[in-house]
Parts: sequence; C-alpha cells; structure tokens
Amino acid sequence: MSSLLTNIFRFAFFILLQEFVLNKIPALHQFIVPYIYFLYILWLPFKMGPWSVLLLSFLFGLTMDFFTGTMGLHAAACTLIGYIRPFLLSLLIPQETTEQSYVEPSIKSMGWAPFSLYIGLLTFVHHFYLVFLEWLQFGSFTYFLGKVSGTTGISLLLIFLAEMLFNRKAKYRTNS
Repeated sequence: MSSLLTNIFRFAFFILLQEFVLNKIPALHQFIVPYIYFLYILWLPFKMGPWSVLLLSFLFGLTMDFFTGTMGLHAAACTLIGYIRPFLLSLLIPQETTEQSYVEPSIKSMGWAPFSLYIGLLTFVHHFYLVFLEWLQFGSFTYFLGKVSGTTGISLLLIFLAEMLFNRKAKYRTNS
C-alpha cells in the first residue's frame, strides 16, 4: 500500500478509535484518560517536511476537536507536537543513516532507547499541554499533576502495546 493511502487510513483509524472506543471507556479514575490518537503524528514518514507535518498535525487535531466538541484543545496540542517532532528526530537519530534508510519512525528503525525517548517526550508534551489548557478553565494544581501523570502513563502503555501488536514493518526507502 502506498504511503499516502496508509496515512489516510491511519488518520481515519485513529480518530475513530479514539472517539468511538477509547472515549467511551468508563473512567477508571479521574486522572486516567486514555489518549492514543496522536500516535498518527508520531508515525508520520521521515521524508515529510516540517511545514507539512505542522499543517497535518493541526488538521488532525481539528478533526479530533470536531468529534469531541472541544474548541481547539486537541488542535493546539497536536500542532505543538507536530512542531517539536522534526527537532526531536534530528537530535535522536543520525541523519545520514536511519532517516535515509527507513520510511517512518519505529522501534526497528530507531532502536528501543531513541524510540522510547521520542514517544515518551512527545506523549508527555502533548498531555501536559492538553491538560494545561483544560486546567486553565477549572481544577487545582494537584489535579493537573495527577491527570498529566495518569494520562501519560496509560497512553504510553497503550502506545507500546500498539507497537507490539501491530508490528509495523520497518520499510526501507527506495530510490523510486
């Protein structure tokens, strides 16, 4: 399947999964909200330019806002991680090897440690900013810290579970 079709399928899949499955799960605790939809942004191909990633991140977040009824919360958080993503990738992986050899970030293309740091940092930034925007409206500081840590923890668990279950093949980039 082509990269464009794969990304269109992922776009729809992650929005629908978040809205119709994960958002319908009864709350285990007031701090735990399972978010996994932003994994779409983290799995975007290496070859996408920073402006393309930024625009796609904004549109993806805006689509999520449309389904959840929030006014720009997800768009702001997704745009932030879309902005940070290229800088973080350039710090974590050598440009001359992985980015030229592989199509998209994965455990196989980056290795466990850099991929875990990549996923962990962007998940934390996404949740911190999302909960911070919610917290500006209502809540206490302990609620803020608890929700950021609980949401980040459950989301990281789901992301690594998805990585193991869906075993994306680390496709090599070709000259065509």
